[in-house]
Amino acid sequence: MNISNRRSFLSTAAGALALATVPRHGFGQAAAVDAAAVMDKAARFLKSRQASDGTWSADRKEPGITALAVSALLRSGRATPAEPVVVKALAYLETFVKPEGGLPDAPHANYTTAIALAAFHQANANGKYDAVIKGAQAFLKGKQWDEGEGKSPDDSFYGGAGYGGKNSRPDLSNTTFMLEALHDSGVPPDDPAFKKALIFISRCQNLDSEFNDQPWAKKINDGGFIYTAANGGTSVAGPTDDGGLRSYASMTYAGLKSMIYAGLTPDDPRARAALEYIKKHYTLDENPGLGERGLYYYYQVFGKALSVLGEDSITDASGVAHDWRADLTAALAKRQGPNGEWVNKADGFMEGDANLVTSYGLLALASARKKTS
Repeated sequence: MNISNRRSFLSTAAGALALATVPRHGFGQAAAVDAAAVMDKAARFLKSRQASDGTWSADRKEPGITALAVSALLRSGRATPAEPVVVKALAYLETFVKPEGGLPDAPHANYTTAIALAAFHQANANGKYDAVIKGAQAFLKGKQWDEGEGKSPDDSFYGGAGYGGKNSRPDLSNTTFMLEALHDSGVPPDDPAFKKALIFISRCQNLDSEFNDQPWAKKINDGGFIYTAANGGTSVAGPTDDGGLRSYASMTYAGLKSMIYAGLTPDDPRARAALEYIKKHYTLDENPGLGERGLYYYYQVFGKALSVLGEDSITDASGVAHDWRADLTAALAKRQGPNGEWVNKADGFMEGDANLVTSYGLLALASARKKTS
């Protein structure tokens, strides 16, 4: 969806879903915070944690954390491609790149390739990483579940992406990382990868519609999203007694962002339903549906999704309009540690790792910056 279409999308959807720009005095109030200072402190922490070989959290044997950290520094403007911290990190990631494309030998090859693609794209000066970028794009498309893996559109795996490996079940998180990397590196929304992914994404939504043929879709029907539709469906928020799968906010923001990347139109019921869920569950105090679990993942996808929407405010179910950028910045500022770090005491999804979580925080704040052009 191009910029003009996105503006049209928001203009059309605003009246029905109360997602619109309102006068500043109408916003839900968040304490004024110096976002630049928060980001500077976080960046100093991340830079201080890089090992001499260019890695972060190498003991976890997950190069995706290194890719995420360097991407966060670049996207937040707290490092340049020529800075040693970036040069060393990208040189490390390049050791995983293969001639056929991507980072196939990484433990979670799809995830790592998607995050690394974003980093290489952000650092690509004078075409230095053109070949790496094209190879990573091809790798991700090749690993997407489709006819090449013997899956037809009526299969619940179809269009999704997993962590990597022959038996990697697709999930919405990995699918959205894949689409974000493809989108940001210049792949257009009419590319077959987006069209296929939209089939999978739609099946991950709790929406009784022609787009979700899964038996649990109509049982909750709140417009939110679950983790995966594959193999009968799974939600980290758990099932209901009647076999429904509970929605949760982080996957809902991920689903909405991905649908927009795939070019949905303003009147599409999937987008409207997702926005309605967001309106009803707007908060930065928790990851709705999961509480403290996955809180910082939630923050980064919250910021990215609302940035893609392009509006300054969102009106919650009580009719209160919020400056989401101020709310997000304030939520991160009050949780920042004394050395600039973030870490989640609810250590699920690896959020006990300060390097990973601080990267999430920087990415969230980078998305909260207003565009200047």
